[in-house]
Amino acid sequence: MTNKLPSNLPQLQNLIKRDPNSYKDEFMQQYNHYQSNLQIFLLRPSQYSKTLSELVIFLSQVAHCYHEELSEYPQELRDLLHQHATVLDSDMRSTLCKALILLRNKGLIPAVSVLELFFELFKCQDKLLRKTLYTYIVQDIKNVNAKHKNAKLNTTLQNFMYTMLRDSNAIAAKMSLDVMVELYRRNVWNDSKTVNVITTACFSKVTKILVGALQFFLGRDEADEVLSDSESDSEQKTEKELLLGHRVGKKSKKRQKKLDRALKVLKKNKKKKKVQPFNFSALHLIHDPQGFAEKLFRQLESSNERFEVKVMMINLVSRLIGIHQLFLLNFYPFLQRFLQPHQRDVTKLLTYAAQSCHELVPPDAMEPVMMAVANNFITERNSGEVMAVGLNAVREICARCPLAMDEDLLRDLVQYKNHKDKSVIMAARSLIQLFRTTGSHLLHKKDRGRPTEAAKEASSLVYGDVDRKDYIPGAEVLKTVEEIEKEKQDQDEWSSDSEEEEEADDDSDGWVDVHHSSDEEPEVTEEMNAMAPEDKVAKAKDVTQSRILSQDEFKQIRVRQMAKEMDTDKNPSNKRKREPLDVEQLERGEIVRLDDIERVHKKRAHDYKSRLATVMAGREGREKFGKWKDTKMNPHASTTNKQKKKNQNFMMIKHKVQKKQKRSFRDKQLALKHSLLKKMKNKMR
Repeated sequence: MTNKLPSNLPQLQNLIKRDPNSYKDEFMQQYNHYQSNLQIFLLRPSQYSKTLSELVIFLSQVAHCYHEELSEYPQELRDLLHQHATVLDSDMRSTLCKALILLRNKGLIPAVSVLELFFELFKCQDKLLRKTLYTYIVQDIKNVNAKHKNAKLNTTLQNFMYTMLRDSNAIAAKMSLDVMVELYRRNVWNDSKTVNVITTACFSKVTKILVGALQFFLGRDEADEVLSDSESDSEQKTEKELLLGHRVGKKSKKRQKKLDRALKVLKKNKKKKKVQPFNFSALHLIHDPQGFAEKLFRQLESSNERFEVKVMMINLVSRLIGIHQLFLLNFYPFLQRFLQPHQRDVTKLLTYAAQSCHELVPPDAMEPVMMAVANNFITERNSGEVMAVGLNAVREICARCPLAMDEDLLRDLVQYKNHKDKSVIMAARSLIQLFRTTGSHLLHKKDRGRPTEAAKEASSLVYGDVDRKDYIPGAEVLKTVEEIEKEKQDQDEWSSDSEEEEEADDDSDGWVDVHHSSDEEPEVTEEMNAMAPEDKVAKAKDVTQSRILSQDEFKQIRVRQMAKEMDTDKNPSNKRKREPLDVEQLERGEIVRLDDIERVHKKRAHDYKSRLATVMAGREGREKFGKWKDTKMNPHASTTNKQKKKNQNFMMIKHKVQKKQKRSFRDKQLALKHSLLKKMKNKMR
């Protein structure tokens, strides 16, 4: 019997993995065969060699069995790809990359040499290969940093990527940027060095690279994330729907197996708890935000990119100014020329104008912006929606920079609370509500409202002054250390007394008194209002300086601070229970939401629901309408053939409803020819 192992590589591979020493001769035979084929291949590297491809995969599979014999084999493959990557056949290049991946997974080649080579292979004109390498690079770096951060590897690759982002090949630079962004998104490279390497891509001359870097810093819209989550939840069927679909259909083993798999997947997804990632903005990790913002703004001024790209650059500059409280005074005149009602995406630009404000911006720099919004938007010649948008923009600017508002301008804008349009009224009232807490002295006496606790604590500041406190305002709502210890002692005493009573009443069948509380959450508002201001400050200092506060306690403090803006000294006669405060909606974050500018309190006069309600109301009390309504005097009388056709199958009456087709000119010619020939035959008879 002849030996077929030399020609059957999969079988030989399986046997070598089981017993390497017994099949070493066969392996050496294949290794020599590989070397000879490699020398032939190097003469014409652009041609595909099936034999060499099979031998490369075979040697990569068994390389861990013969370390000494194949010690130079990984470097040979790396040099081959490095020297001839651009001229290799696509299938051959893909085979060599797969072989290197196999060697890397077996730990036979260092990660740095493989990953650097794969980054250089992004220059190849092979889309499928680039996609494969991108997936492998991200996964491999994630696996390397799974247990602990490999600082040496990360630093080497980050330095290499810094050069790749400046590469002349746009595709390779864009793929390198995508790798870094994906690793940051997966919390693998979430350090400041990664962020500052990505900042260099914001000054690229390639539009795709520029847009990719801008999108990274701007992040994904929260509304899109909520929408995508809701869509994924709605697409997944429930257990009840799956069982119902199986019950009404035909019973078979195939459908039963499919149902079992679906139920298993559904049960597995229910057990998995989705971990909410810590959303930390990359803008906080930039080393030199002032220099980065100035350089980006200079590029914006001389940019010839599309308007959408310019809007993204304006958004990023405004976020940098607002988050880091930068001074970039030339940005406001540049943005001012876009603040026109007819401007494209003007609501976004108004949002960015508010976003770029902070307390340290000089009032003189913001005054032209405020006047531009007031003169261009808040005028009677515009519609109510435009005026409401302008008032909302003014409110958001003043919320971050209160000193930008002039007393005369504020009193003029407040007069729109009596406007005929509801959206304008609501926007003007929101502006009044803002200045009742931040600067009530600018309002007219009749617009200040009842004095609230927050208004009493607020102090009028001038530019440059900072109201610093050595405690957290609102911490008086929490309990001190002494109160917590006293409460624990009372609880222990009460529990011991209750245990004694239970032991004494074991043999009795009577009722047991149980302590109930009418309200689970204690009402602290009245107690806080009863305290003197000095006592509140003293308690807030005691709480702040004595212990570390939790996130829930910080939430209670925020709710307390918001309640100060609503509580008044004089309680109204008709007491109504106030709805609980929504902290997430009332809090102002670092980024201005577009909904805050576009919040127009107006309902369309003729939307779909209102028109449908009008139609349904008109049909009430009216007889059934339609062409084929029943008009027979005797309901038991027979129907006509015309009425019976309505319920008949179309194929039964198809020949009756077909209309007579018009003949073409050619058909008429043939018919005339046949008729003439027929007449001639009849005459000849």
